[in-house]
Amino acid sequence: MKNKLMLLASIVVAAATVIACNNTAGNENNTAGATKDTAARVARGQYLVTTIGCDDCHSPKRMGAHGPELVPELRFSGFQKDGKLPPVDGKTLQNGWMLFAPDLTAAVGPWGISYASNITSDQTGIGNWKEENFFRAMREGKSKGLAGNRDLLPPMPWANFRNLSDEDLRSIFAYLKTTRPVNNVVPQPVPPTALK
Repeated sequence: MKNKLMLLASIVVAAATVIACNNTAGNENNTAGATKDTAARVARGQYLVTTIGCDDCHSPKRMGAHGPELVPELRFSGFQKDGKLPPVDGKTLQNGWMLFAPDLTAAVGPWGISYASNITSDQTGIGNWKEENFFRAMREGKSKGLAGNRDLLPPMPWANFRNLSDEDLRSIFAYLKTTRPVNNVVPQPVPPTALK
């Protein structure tokens, strides 16, 4: 009887070991698949961000030999909190002109002055955002992706970006969450009534 119990216990332990090994192998395959999917999503996001021109407004620039060049260490950090704009001539705006700051991270027009947001992975950027915030910003044009917040101002082309697929938006968000964090609190927009 004792031998039969020992044999039965050995079979149970062996079966449990086989099941555990199979489950672990399955989990490793699932993890590897998820990692591969995540890497593909981030790569797609990088492609989209680069081709649709997010750097044009969200990345500070300095003048180089061929015109404005990105400042790599400030990429995607938006208008700098200590940035200065040249004086705005109200007559120019009254004549229908819209203006850009020298580094292209601020714009002036009938809406007032808008500053490009920090979209780095820092907490002053989108580091604390959930995917739903990003979707709301890109699909509904809401500042910080919060329902009830002010509308995003020109030149942010959210009305175009809202047509991107869910997968494309997820990819862009996944990529931006991997960017170098830059601590930069962007100023609030200036209303048109404050312009002279």
